[in-house]
This record gives sequence, structure tokens and C-alpha cells, in this order.
Amino acid sequence: MACHTHQSNGPTRGRRSRLAAAALLAALAGWAGADTLRAQEEVEARAVEAREVEAREAAAPVVEAREVEAQDVVEVEETQPAIPPISVGGGLQSSFVRHQSSNTDGTDHMRVNSLRLYLNGAATNNIKFMVNTDIDYGGSLGAPNPGQNTRFKILDAVAQFEMSDQFNVWVGRFLPPSDRANLYGPFYAHHWAVYADGVQDGYPFIFQGRANGAAYWGQFDKVKLSAGAFDGHSATGRSSLIGAGRVQVNFWDQEPGYYLNSTYYGEKNILALGLAGQTQADAGNAYSADLLMERKVAGGGAVTFEAEWARYDGLGGYDPRYVMNDGGYLLAAYLFPKRVGPGQFEILGKYARARFREGLTADYNQKTTEVDLNYIIRQFNARLMIFFKDTSYTAVQTDDFQVGVGLQIQM
Repeated sequence: MACHTHQSNGPTRGRRSRLAAAALLAALAGWAGADTLRAQEEVEARAVEAREVEAREAAAPVVEAREVEAQDVVEVEETQPAIPPISVGGGLQSSFVRHQSSNTDGTDHMRVNSLRLYLNGAATNNIKFMVNTDIDYGGSLGAPNPGQNTRFKILDAVAQFEMSDQFNVWVGRFLPPSDRANLYGPFYAHHWAVYADGVQDGYPFIFQGRANGAAYWGQFDKVKLSAGAFDGHSATGRSSLIGAGRVQVNFWDQEPGYYLNSTYYGEKNILALGLAGQTQADAGNAYSADLLMERKVAGGGAVTFEAEWARYDGLGGYDPRYVMNDGGYLLAAYLFPKRVGPGQFEILGKYARARFREGLTADYNQKTTEVDLNYIIRQFNARLMIFFKDTSYTAVQTDDFQVGVGLQIQM
């Protein structure tokens, strides 16, 4: 029995031992599985974290690049110059004139000599336009044209391609390359009786010195060049083009721009020499030389000398009955430094001689003397001018004397 009992208890203990071992192995396996799972989870978490870091690092430069790009765009937009605004202005010259001819009684006139409207604008920073008009009334001293004294006509109508100081092209109607007197016009002239001496601005034109055409001009430090071609039919009645050119050297201060002044009222020191010429194949030639010297005076005054010599040989001139017209003038002025009220006084004198040859009638000479007492309130924008002009001829024409008061206002 003992042995049987012993035999029967042996298998039971073996099963228990196997069950315990299995339980131990299961526990160990469970622990190992949990650790493995946790390890896998940690690996996966680290992988996710690494991917997120990589994504952030990859995205960061893009954001920075976009920010830099946006900043660059803003800077470019801010540094681009703004297109100049459209400007509108006007100018008025009005006068009282006492006119005495040698063979007639004296006459008195109240005149609106000029009424100009100015319009300037730009399509881009380099492409601009200019439109100016005036009434057809004959200029500072000219007589009105009957029936036309209130009619507006085009002075300037110009497309301006201004790429740099050295390269500019104008197309339309404007003042061609010519003498300084033509390029400053009556509103920027130093004296009142402009274009009445047989010398100044005798070049051919359509209206007040203007012609239709195209021209190049450029500023090279102290040298200014201009050249162009202009319609001959509208200016002279002949079909061939008119070629025009001018070279100017400024030895002291520069004079920027295409149009010029006859004085700077003490704001600049000017010593400028200009040579100009025009030619038309089936007509003739015209050429001139001009000089302007102006020095500042202590206290705000100025002393000015202006001179010109011109020759119109079949092209232009003051008297269409004569082929040859030549002559010259000298002008001197002194702007007193001391202000009297809102302005300054100025004294001016001019003497001119012109000859007319090869005409339908006898040759003759013209002498013109002018004396002005000016009151300069705001340079060319507001000034009052008392003028005396005496003109004598050796033949053909009649001597005359004019005295008057001229007012000029611009805005």
C-alpha cells in the first residue's frame, strides 16, 4: 500500500511542478512581453518625436525664406519712386503801352499780351507729357491779330522720354534747338520788349517760336547738346525737313533741363556760351551765338550781361521780303540787393543793331534801344516792368517809340 500510495502521489507532484513551471514561464513571458511592448512604444514615440522635429526643421527655413521674400518685396515697393503728380498752372502778361510813330499821332493801348495755361503730367517716371497754350495776341509788344485776340492756340504739346541726364527725346510741338532767347521765351526773358530788335529768335516757327518735330537732348556735366528734325511745311511752307542743333557750355553753375532762363536773379553764377544752327535744303541756313554771364552780389543782388549775334540767310529772319538778316545785341542789368517792400528794384539796358539785305526794296539797318526799370517781387512769378523802347531805321520802315508798364503773374 505504501508503494501504491507513493506511486499515486508522484504524478500529482509532477503535474503541479509542471504547472508551476508553466506559470513561471508565462509570468516571465508576460513580463518580457510587457517590456517589449513598452520598448516598442518608446521607440515608436521617439520616432514620432524625431519626425516632428525633422518636420519643424524642414518647415522653419521655408517660413524664414517666405519672411525674407516678403521683406524684400516690401523694400522694393518702398524704394520705387512715385510717379510725379499732374500739375496745372497759368501765366498772364498784361500792359499799358503808349506808342508814338514818326509820321502818326500817338496811340494808347491796354493789352492782354499773353494768357497761358500749363499742364504737365507723367505716364511713368520716365515718360512725361507737357501741354501749354496761349492766346494769339502778338507777344509782349506785338499788335493783336484782328478777330483772333481771344483764340487759344497750342504752344507746346510734347511727349517727353527722359531716361537720364544724358538721354532725352522729345516728340511733338515745342521750341527747337535755337538761340537762348527762343529757349527762354517772353515769360523767362530779362526784359519786356523781347523779339522786337531784328536779332532775337529769328528762326522759322509755327507759333511763338514752336515747331513740330522730334529732338534729342542730353546734359554731360557742363556741356548740353540738342539736335532734331522738324516739319518744314508748317514752319516755312517748304516740304523738306528742317534740321536743328545746339551746343552749350556752362563754365560755372549748370542749367538743368532743356528750356533756359535769361536770368536767375542772383540764385546762380552763370557763364554760358551757346552755338545754334538750323538748315533746310531748299531754303537756306540760320545760325547764332549767345552768351550769358551773371554773378551774385552780396546781400541777394546780381549783375548780368547777355549778348547774341545771329544770321538768317534764306531761313527765318524778321522781314520776309529780305533774304539776308543779321545783327547782334548787348544787354546789361543790375538787381539791387536791398529789398524795398516785398520786392527788389532792377535797372536794365539793351542795345541792338540789325541789317536787312538782298530784298525786294532797298537795304536798311535797324537800331533798337531799350531801358527797363523793374520791380521783382517773386522772380518770374510776380514782377512789374516799366519799359522804354526806341527803334530807328535807315530806310523802308518808320521810326517809333514805345513807353509802358508791363505786369507778369505766374502760378
